[in-house]
Amino acid sequence: MEETYLLNVEGVKKKILHGGQGELPKLEDGSKITFHFQTLKDDFERTVIDDSREAGIPMEIIVGKMFKMEIWETLLSSMRIGEVAEFWCDAIHTGMYALVSRGMRRIAEGRDPLEGQKHRCGMGNMLDYHSTGYDDLDELQRTPQPLIFIMELFRVEEPSAYKRDTWAMNKEEKLAAVPVLHSEGNRLVLRKEFAQAAAKYQEAVICLRNLQAKEKPWEEGWLKLESLVTPLVLNYCQCQLELGEYYEVLEHTTELLQKHKDNAKAYFKRAKAHAAVWNEQKAREDFLQVAHLDPSMAAAVKKELKQLGERMRKKHVEDRKRYQGLFRPPQGP
Repeated sequence: MEETYLLNVEGVKKKILHGGQGELPKLEDGSKITFHFQTLKDDFERTVIDDSREAGIPMEIIVGKMFKMEIWETLLSSMRIGEVAEFWCDAIHTGMYALVSRGMRRIAEGRDPLEGQKHRCGMGNMLDYHSTGYDDLDELQRTPQPLIFIMELFRVEEPSAYKRDTWAMNKEEKLAAVPVLHSEGNRLVLRKEFAQAAAKYQEAVICLRNLQAKEKPWEEGWLKLESLVTPLVLNYCQCQLELGEYYEVLEHTTELLQKHKDNAKAYFKRAKAHAAVWNEQKAREDFLQVAHLDPSMAAAVKKELKQLGERMRKKHVEDRKRYQGLFRPPQGP
């Protein structure tokens, strides 16, 4: 089908490439829309900028959650399930595309889409975005231009029909989800399912960090959220110790101690991670700091130091034997 439609929106044209089925879905706040998309430049070559099929995962947006590309909700609301359509959008609708694409690319690369953002006013954050980290997106950001979106609509789900991801929740829903995730993580730890437990703790931390980003650091609201984050991070680190991810424990505990220098549990977990990777001196320093901050943990520290000493002596003996073997003169025939 090659007929072009106007959607009663200035600067938008639609061309249906493959007809869909049924009536137009009803969209309401909280509805989840699942679709594939391709973004093209409006040039002679129709240069491809992004293609969700390359990532292998369809795009999902939640209606009413202030997705930066507001025009996408309008485009998708004109489609039937199974429909494939091409939309031409003037530059008045595409100015935010570079930032949207940047976030989606980072997610596809397994990176934090908010990496590099700072707690600043809107104008300050605009200055932080002087470069997206991608040359083609920097060009779009400098010179907004018309873009072509080819979309295939798969499904529209009502808010009650699916389990909402935490990122799609509002503040109250996220706060309510945190203790549930914490409890689920604890239950999984009792079953020694440490990887699954770590994922629950991590999801709860992400909820709280998202809320913290809207608070001013070190003020009352931020501190209340931080008090909830700290035990979750410690539980996450304990799971990583059990899983042998010692360098990740070092990273997270060090970050925690930069803000909470008197947290004995963080020192204890970092000490155990140092010991596991043979950082004897740093492990001893952290263990002694634990005993200083929390005398009730002195017995546990004494036990850990004894085990550390035995492991290091054993390692030195093994190393000495290995080096002697390396430098022993060869035997004659």
